[in-house]
Amino acid sequence: MRSGLTQAPPRHVPAHRRPREPRRWAWWLVTAVAALVLLVATTMVIVYARLTGNVRHIDVTGADLGAARPAKMASTALNVLIVGSDRRDGGNSRYGRLAGERTDTIMLAHLSSGRDNAMVVSFPRDSLVRLPACQARDGLPGQQPHLGMINESFNSGGIACTWKTVETLTGIRIDHFVKVDFSGFTSMVDAVGGVEVCLPEPVHDAKALLHLPAGRQTLNGEQALGYVRARYSFGDGSDIGRIQRQQMFIASMVKKVMSSETLTDPARLLGFLDAGTKAVTTDPALTPGVMKDLALSLRGLNAGRIRFITTPWHYSLTHPGRVEWVQPQADRLFELVARDRDPGEVEGGQTTVPRSQVQVELRNGTYQAGLGTQVAALLEQRGYHVTKVGDTTRKPYAKTLVYYSPNGEARVPTLTKDLVAATPAAVPQAATSRLVLVLGDDWAGLKPLRTGDTEAVKGFDATHDTCATS
Repeated sequence: MRSGLTQAPPRHVPAHRRPREPRRWAWWLVTAVAALVLLVATTMVIVYARLTGNVRHIDVTGADLGAARPAKMASTALNVLIVGSDRRDGGNSRYGRLAGERTDTIMLAHLSSGRDNAMVVSFPRDSLVRLPACQARDGLPGQQPHLGMINESFNSGGIACTWKTVETLTGIRIDHFVKVDFSGFTSMVDAVGGVEVCLPEPVHDAKALLHLPAGRQTLNGEQALGYVRARYSFGDGSDIGRIQRQQMFIASMVKKVMSSETLTDPARLLGFLDAGTKAVTTDPALTPGVMKDLALSLRGLNAGRIRFITTPWHYSLTHPGRVEWVQPQADRLFELVARDRDPGEVEGGQTTVPRSQVQVELRNGTYQAGLGTQVAALLEQRGYHVTKVGDTTRKPYAKTLVYYSPNGEARVPTLTKDLVAATPAAVPQAATSRLVLVLGDDWAGLKPLRTGDTEAVKGFDATHDTCATS
């Protein structure tokens, strides 16, 4: 029997008071975020694996370096040996076939303990030095102690012998090494979209396959390789002049890599990292992970705190064509690096315009054959950039002259302060900051460096504009 009670109809609940159901878009958002995180993580793993697989390694053991290694004076500073290899096999065979492997470039990069400054020291490959003993390895004969050129060590015992040689000569303990070959260098330059340089005059060098107009321009990888390797089409044709050009190019490349143009472009940055890791051979401890951590620690380092310096040198009087290191300036430089001192300490006496920013064209106005080349070497030794060496159209000149235009007037005191006798002569119609030094019959050489003036070892920083003195 039915109850007399009837069921009340469902009560109407206003929409704003109804229980909320999970909204589908929220689930889609969670799913999308999870997928994005997974994609980024997967991409990072793939990129890291790719970069890790790119790098080649050579193990340098304690036996290779010997027991009498220099002590580490600054525990958190980092010293990295960098060599440029001219190996001509594989991808490098297009640059000419030549058996074996040599070092075109030998540098030591020092990163300060605070990672707030860096110094790159170049060692002229023609340096005549006391080479240490190195054991034979990897089919190479090893090295007996003897007086020879610094780049012999690489031919005798490979990178391990070069590592030991630099440590022995400088007293600086090296932490890692990086070796770069020809094809790797060109790939890195192309990966950042080329590197800007400035040429004071056109260059036509058939041997380096290099043909460039004068002025500011961006070089691609092949052009850049010819530019840093060419020797006889620039300046006085010496290896020292080439080192200065290499340092300026690297400084320009550092600025490009550290600029927002590269760092904020993921594709370009990945391309550079991919090309860079393919280009180098390192010791096993210098992994892409270590490189990444190192790069992160250098984020606060601006390009202006990277100093490039060439080991102080002079031409050998007993071994023509070789250079010898100048003491005590060289040992002072090495001590500063080993103790992680501020690179500003090597500047010594400061001139109105740094010597490294003064370009000089030399013209021999005397009948002394070869005088222009000799003076060019002396000026480059002190840090000047010699752009050209030649003869005057008429001879002889009675007096030594320094020709300058209004754009170069500020640089005249820097040069004349180093010369025993020279008369400045204005050329109002010219529009260049380059100085022209005409050697006359009264040429009396360069003044001795003053006590405390170590500017012969002073380099330039990575903000240096190679066009600023053109």
